[in-house]
Amino acid sequence: MTEKLLQYLWNFKVFKHFDFKDIEGNPVEILDFGKWNTDSGPDFLTAKIKINNIIFAGNIELHVKSSDWIFHNHSQDPNYQNIILHVVFQNDIDIHEFKSNHIPTLELKNYIEENILWKYEKLVSGNQFIPCENIISSDQIPFNFHEENVLKKLEEKSSDIEKSLEQFKNNFEAVLFHNLAYSFGLKVNAFIFKQIAESIDFTIINKIRQNETQLEALLFGISGWLENPEDEQMKIWKREFDFIKAKFLISDLKFHPKFLRLRPPNFPTIRLSQLANLYHQHQNLFSKIINAKNSGELFEIFNTIKASEYWDHRFNFGKTSTVDQPKTLSKDFIELIILNTILPLKYTYHRYHNEEIAGEILNFYKNIPGEKNSVINDWKKTGLKIKTALESQSLIYHFKNSCEEKNCLNCSIGFKILKESSNV
Repeated sequence: MTEKLLQYLWNFKVFKHFDFKDIEGNPVEILDFGKWNTDSGPDFLTAKIKINNIIFAGNIELHVKSSDWIFHNHSQDPNYQNIILHVVFQNDIDIHEFKSNHIPTLELKNYIEENILWKYEKLVSGNQFIPCENIISSDQIPFNFHEENVLKKLEEKSSDIEKSLEQFKNNFEAVLFHNLAYSFGLKVNAFIFKQIAESIDFTIINKIRQNETQLEALLFGISGWLENPEDEQMKIWKREFDFIKAKFLISDLKFHPKFLRLRPPNFPTIRLSQLANLYHQHQNLFSKIINAKNSGELFEIFNTIKASEYWDHRFNFGKTSTVDQPKTLSKDFIELIILNTILPLKYTYHRYHNEEIAGEILNFYKNIPGEKNSVINDWKKTGLKIKTALESQSLIYHFKNSCEEKNCLNCSIGFKILKESSNV
């Protein structure tokens, strides 16, 4: 038993029955269990009980053992002066001040199903992928569980986007560019690509986007790759970068993307060229994204994106490859961009303009296949069927925010598992 579990059981009223009696044998009627207080002070505020035909209103403090009241030094704390009931799992000692002030103590150990304690112990112990790995079933996924998780994730991402909007004077197009760069960088180069994008005034991108060579030259030059050109195309990019740098007063600051531990198709050279092609092909990219009504329209935006011809037989500068083919975006990569960048930005844009779009955004997730990664593979091993991105995004979010921390008492699945075990 832990204090947190005891608070949880009290808050959700998970008991065998409610014919409570205090340690003196007096019936205690709980008229109001109180409001769970997650800040400092008593555990439950503004509660109400009836004992010996007298109604008391005030706060309730919970402990695993009654002696914890002394160990926690509550007697000297003025925040605990209005206690009307001391609730404990085990009454190991009598508290003198409670007796003298006629404050009842309620011992709960005989009111709690042993099966709950066993199941909770099973949840929080062990090294399973998720605490309930051997218990969970699809029947225990609450109604609207996936929708609620994805909306929470969207709200969190929206908060980050809004901070960027404040920094960049509510320029949605610039923030889109920064976040697309982040996605194109994947895990290894995400922050570096975003730094590159944020170092460029977006008005420059708009002025040169009709010239794909200049776009590539700008991104390659800021990456520090053009200082010693090895072939004719690199010399062209260097001349263009020198011209752009002088014209737009671009600083000498360089960012250096990484190649280590990356598969060649994910090399930063290829990804930055594809990003340049995206902005060259779609002069009105932002409006196309915002006005897209379904996932099919979003896929069309990215389906034709590819690195420039120089990269058809290369992955790095000056070195030819035996692989000779256009470097296009894979379906999985496009889905990654849509899920992690496009949909959060669409959600933020419409919310910014006070437009209700949650249901429409969720439909995008429902019409994109579920992701394939190690976390989703482990979820599937529990027997869950994961068909859509709504489900995969929800479960990834839930894993990171609840399961990894073994935060089962604040998990709707954990709540359902524990509640079912008590038959209430």
